[in-house]
Amino acid sequence: MTIQRLLAALVLSLAGTAASALGLAPFVQFQPVKNGVSLTGGIAVDAADEPAVRRAVADLQADVERVTRTRPALQATAAPQGQDLILVGTLGKSALIDALVASGKLDVRGLKGQWEGWQIATVARPLPGVERALVIVGSDRRGTVYGVYELSEQIGVSPWYWWADVPVTQRPALYVPAGTRVQDAPVVRYRGIFLNDEAPALTGWSKEKFGGYNSKFYAHVFELILRLRGNFIWPAMWGSAFFADDPKNGALAEEFGVVIGTSHHEPLMRAHREWADAGGGPWDYNRNAERLREFWQGGLAQSRGTERAFTLGMRGDGDEPMSRDANVALLERIVADQRKLIEKEPDAKSAMQVWALYKEVQDYYEKGMRVPDGVTLLWADDNWGNIRRLPTKDERARSGGAGVYYHFDYVGGPRNYKWINVTPVAKVWEQMHLAWQYGATKQWVVNVGDLKPMEIPIDFFLNYAWNPGRWPTPDGFLRAWAARDFGAAQAEALADIVQRTTRANHRRKPELLAPETYSLVNEREAERVVAEYQQLAREAKALRAKLPQGAQDAFFQLVEHPIEAGRIVTELHVTAALNRLYARQGRTSTNAQAAKARDLFADDAALTRRYHELQGGKWNHFMDQTHLGYFFWNEPPLNIMPAVSEVQPRAGAFMGLGIEGTEQPADAWGLPKPVRLPMLDPFSGQKSYFEVFNRGDRPLRFSVQAEQPWLQLSAATGKLGDPVLLQQRIEVSADWAKVPAGESTGMVIVEPEGGPAVRLAVPVRKPAAPLPEGFVESRGVVAIEAASHARQVAPAGRRWMRLPGHSRTGDGMTPLPVDVPAPADPKAATMRLEYPVNLTSSGKLTVHTTVAPTLKFQPDWPANGLRFAVSIDDGPLQIVNMHAAGGVGDGSREWERNVSNSAATFQTRHEVSAPGAHVLKFWVLEPGVVLHKLVIDAGGLKPSYLGPPESGYVTGAVAR
Repeated sequence: MTIQRLLAALVLSLAGTAASALGLAPFVQFQPVKNGVSLTGGIAVDAADEPAVRRAVADLQADVERVTRTRPALQATAAPQGQDLILVGTLGKSALIDALVASGKLDVRGLKGQWEGWQIATVARPLPGVERALVIVGSDRRGTVYGVYELSEQIGVSPWYWWADVPVTQRPALYVPAGTRVQDAPVVRYRGIFLNDEAPALTGWSKEKFGGYNSKFYAHVFELILRLRGNFIWPAMWGSAFFADDPKNGALAEEFGVVIGTSHHEPLMRAHREWADAGGGPWDYNRNAERLREFWQGGLAQSRGTERAFTLGMRGDGDEPMSRDANVALLERIVADQRKLIEKEPDAKSAMQVWALYKEVQDYYEKGMRVPDGVTLLWADDNWGNIRRLPTKDERARSGGAGVYYHFDYVGGPRNYKWINVTPVAKVWEQMHLAWQYGATKQWVVNVGDLKPMEIPIDFFLNYAWNPGRWPTPDGFLRAWAARDFGAAQAEALADIVQRTTRANHRRKPELLAPETYSLVNEREAERVVAEYQQLAREAKALRAKLPQGAQDAFFQLVEHPIEAGRIVTELHVTAALNRLYARQGRTSTNAQAAKARDLFADDAALTRRYHELQGGKWNHFMDQTHLGYFFWNEPPLNIMPAVSEVQPRAGAFMGLGIEGTEQPADAWGLPKPVRLPMLDPFSGQKSYFEVFNRGDRPLRFSVQAEQPWLQLSAATGKLGDPVLLQQRIEVSADWAKVPAGESTGMVIVEPEGGPAVRLAVPVRKPAAPLPEGFVESRGVVAIEAASHARQVAPAGRRWMRLPGHSRTGDGMTPLPVDVPAPADPKAATMRLEYPVNLTSSGKLTVHTTVAPTLKFQPDWPANGLRFAVSIDDGPLQIVNMHAAGGVGDGSREWERNVSNSAATFQTRHEVSAPGAHVLKFWVLEPGVVLHKLVIDAGGLKPSYLGPPESGYVTGAVAR
């Protein structure tokens, strides 16, 4: 069992007696404990301690009251009294704490000098008149704050108690056992969020509730960041300016202890909007340097008194690329001049200076531009969750360190995505694990859009930034999150639902969906995707029924809404696609699909209204983003329903047939060739189907019969007529005990009342002898999910990691550790996954390998890209360079296709001499490759978005 699973098991097992927190084992008990410290006795804090600490203590006081309905007394005195107390303070700032250290009653040797470290420990008789104390001590002000909020989470107050209405469970008592001692400190130094792309939702909400992005608004944001173990923010900037809009904003940030920066394209604490307000002329350093320096100096002046992180450099006006004539020398001069301005600031020596290597700015770096060693290099992803670059070994030696600017939301090409959360935790884990292992740990900042509805990935991102080693696998987080916010009893089921929902919404972001996305006739793809959402909705409804009434609103926001949002939009596009197909085929049911599409479009609006009505309108304006009717990269002005058609039925009753695998309808007249259904075999578990439909306005009766006794039909007769039934699907299967060995062809006869019959051929294949173990070729295809390997091979010191929910259809597989160089000779590669297969074909085959669209994040790797290889049996390795075609996150056609598909698929050619048992092998060369799926095409692969479902697997003659 992994460390994370042990921790999760401990959390779940103690859930009845202890609180559930993320990351650390629970230490608070809900009943009296002998010699334990009661947390309702009182709280003491030195009046001279930092304002951030005193403010957090006030939150703790309120949190204890939320849980117990008893408000502990707050004592800000040098001589607190009480049998049981919580003592809170910062080393060097609290006389109470320093006295405990000096007396030897509090050991802080492992805490001194740490960045944001904290310790929670019980102390017997710490002060005269105090019998027991729980001491929370920080190495600095934020360290103390994090210790305070750790206790709040341990007693059962979620960081999302306000932002997602997560309920607080009432408890009769709160105790910490004697001998408790917990200590912690972060790994990533600056951990924060970026409120961006914030109109219309967050902007409309903040104006309605607070009057704008002012100190009333930011008080809630800052508290959330600190409760989530973050310390940093890039404030909202679409038409707003943090320091200029409300002079109290900066002072409030300092009171909370939150570090303020400005975004990747807003240098020296000036919001971009301020430049337009100032009327400063062209945003061009060649022509307007003096005015720009004055502008930046004003930003430094207005932000004094706040802990800051300075953004350096310059992009074009409005977050656009610099002009074509911009050069490295000019940009280096800009940075040098900015640093001269910073040197005059009181906190210049301690404040972080950041150069964001975003989009074309990274190109300047690669072409030779450099900044002083003390400046942090903030590498960026491609705006779609794939990190473009991480520091090399030499760059890791820079004193300024490195960080990552990541995205859960984006406005830009190939299309906006900002409506709902579409980023799986496994994806964030995998990419930020790379950042951790490659030393980019100075700063992590993530674009969270409107903040809601990105609650879950934000929670994970900031927790992982605090200590990546605490989450050795991505799946443990969701279980711990679910136990904390909804209770241990439903944690496993809830975590599974959230993981599957995010995977479904990630495979094709809602804004990119179209009626053409999923195949209507191949692999039953569209109906399988819709059925998956419907199953999620059923499971969520059943789970909601098990939760208390107080958890219903939080459950809707965090679990139900993402399911329903994805389901409705997906089903709407599929319904519109069916409507168009039925119109082409001449089905009377075309009109019913048009009506269903209109109903789904109305359901989409109703779902938004339901969100707005929560908590008496508390979250009005969230989800206001348009997400239907995109014409190009930017969002349309309002939601637009996909176009649908209506038909005029013919007079009378006229039968038509829809055949699986083709959009062409069949009827009794003018058939160009015998109509064939897809092949049946005993291993895939697949059936074949055809649909009988009416083209007329009168009821249609029909009969269906099989000529062979081993063919099985789901119905023998039918009657089609509005409004009861307009079409009927007939499933065709086989009684395999009766099917003769070898290849056979059965025949199904469909006969309408009063009309000519249609004959349908059903090819059937039944092996004459048991098959060896492996995935079985069916209909000319073998499809395998990455995690379904029979064998994994790794050299000493390396291993394979399963990434739950990382793939569009299953789990991903990736090699660890991620910092192992590729072998000098690809033929020396040993790390591989093996998949046994049974082929009925021989000769030339094509293997389609689907991987995550990972980018080449190290510039000195060979071959200009990440590589993997595929082989069959002991055949030659077919090496694939994932980036040979230029898909490197720079807007290339390949990159656009890959990020739109949430995957990259490559083809290799192979040849096998004979049918039978073979082994498909997947090899990795560079680390960072994540395998999703393998498909062997022996001539039967049909077009679809997700590819065929996983093939049947046999052990001997037994299918599983």
